[in-house]
Amino acid sequence: MREDSILFEFTDESGLFPIDFDRIERALRAVLSDAGITVGRIELVALAPEPMHRINVEFLGHDYPTDVLAFQLDDGDDPSKLEANIAVCPDVAEKYAKIYDWPRESELLLYAIHGALHLVGYDDHDPEGAVLMHQKEREYLAKVGVDGSRSREGEET
Repeated sequence: MREDSILFEFTDESGLFPIDFDRIERALRAVLSDAGITVGRIELVALAPEPMHRINVEFLGHDYPTDVLAFQLDDGDDPSKLEANIAVCPDVAEKYAKIYDWPRESELLLYAIHGALHLVGYDDHDPEGAVLMHQKEREYLAKVGVDGSRSREGEET
């Protein structure tokens, strides 16, 4: 790997609908670039509900399938480097896209951005953090041509 590169690896294990990995990569590159990340490896995998549920139980103790999980793999000592895994669930995206009346592909893109934002230090576990994180999500959606105002994450908290 070059000294100024981020390698992206994408896998679709769900097979539910076609995933625009190019758009996801553009959005994630924008998040990482703005955070000063210049070197690393990001693996994004789209999982069916069952494996997503297992991972959610194992690592977070939550007994349900979820939309996105993000795991930093490096020690975090170098602020310009990030090694991480992001898992997204297209089935959950399809469910919420119907509820919020927008494309499932956009909902899935939102999940990838949400995971990346967590990896670079954003947190949505309190009201102020949630508002800021949702603003950033809409910003990064817009950078790749998606209006995020219809998403659940686009709601004001």
